[in-house]
Amino acid sequence: MACMSNFWAAPYAERPVSHSQAIPGSKSLSNRALVLASLADRPSTILRPLHSRDTQLMAQALRNMGVGVTEESDRITVEPAPLQPAMIDCGLAGTVMRFLPPLAALASGTVDVDGDEQARARPIGPLLDALRALGVTVDGEHLPFRILGAGVPTGGVVEIDASGSSQFVSGLLLSGARYTEGITVRHIGHSLPSMPHIVMTVEMLRDAGVRVDVSDNEWRVHPGPIRGGVWDIEPDLSNATPFLAAAAVTGGTVVIPQWPPHTTQPGEEIRPILQEMGCEVQHTDSGELRVTGPADGQLRGIERDMGDIGELTPTVAALAALATTPSRLTGIAHLRGHETDRLSALATEINRAGGDCEELADGLLIRPAELHGGQWHSYHDHRMATAGAIIGLRVTGIEVENIDTTAKTLPGFADMWEAMVH
Repeated sequence: MACMSNFWAAPYAERPVSHSQAIPGSKSLSNRALVLASLADRPSTILRPLHSRDTQLMAQALRNMGVGVTEESDRITVEPAPLQPAMIDCGLAGTVMRFLPPLAALASGTVDVDGDEQARARPIGPLLDALRALGVTVDGEHLPFRILGAGVPTGGVVEIDASGSSQFVSGLLLSGARYTEGITVRHIGHSLPSMPHIVMTVEMLRDAGVRVDVSDNEWRVHPGPIRGGVWDIEPDLSNATPFLAAAAVTGGTVVIPQWPPHTTQPGEEIRPILQEMGCEVQHTDSGELRVTGPADGQLRGIERDMGDIGELTPTVAALAALATTPSRLTGIAHLRGHETDRLSALATEINRAGGDCEELADGLLIRPAELHGGQWHSYHDHRMATAGAIIGLRVTGIEVENIDTTAKTLPGFADMWEAMVH
């Protein structure tokens, strides 16, 4: 791997790429399965999980609370146990930070939660206030904070403004069946980003035998057992998107095997986006997704509300920066509270490379411009790093800061990327 100090020389594609890339399991599905398995009525096996920093932080947090979690290369075995007092490190993982507090309320004592310095700026207050409204004792308004478990919480109805993160809703729902009265969550904010992730949570709860009622901006999880069993984890489709983008920007072809025929993952939406930008997209009978970029590499810009699929924004912004017509990406004000302020970071880095990216109140306006090489800062954000790698395929001399931050959800990314290009 070519590095300059902490900068990685992003490979430039001399020719169209032609590549097949297997993608490890979904982080979102893996961490939801870990939480449900830890609360289940019997042991569970999670097949083909993601092994990354985010999932390892979740697994270690559960171990610290007394759950038996055994990781092997192709599976994780989870043995539920009474939850104990613990110290938890959530790193920079939003799923750990927001899924574990409602679970920690079930512990027999104090659970202290902290994380990376950057995580202390990520939104968490509405979730902690929701737990207080449900009768849970919480010390703190942001990381670090403390949950004082004192028996099974009563639960009941809680109102929350989840416009900052859909994970507030998912976190409450995942543990809700173990609360005495279950949990009813009412979203009272204006917008609710990343709705597919809430749909994913509801489907997984139902798969575990939990009764969930859904109405407009309201979710009711009925009390009852959570069924242990086998979770088979799909490939992480959001992690697949940079590789598909490589086909788009080089006029090449990339194949992703085992693309699910039906899924709740937001990454599925890359398919119509790539088609709209000028790519040929085919889901084969054998379950492969095959993307071929336009022969001349000339992509069209798009106008799209990305509110439900905000995690795809860095990939799509990189594509837009290389397109021949303007793009307007909206509905993503909540990205200011992700691993970094992704809107500011994308605008800064695209413009640093000679691009024309304007930050909007709730998105980005990206106009065609001649890009040039230079440093691309990643802000400790895995998706910022992969966006820089995409730009580097078409622009010589792009150097991506701290490419290893991609280990948050896709360990070994740089090696996979280099194998694709060379």
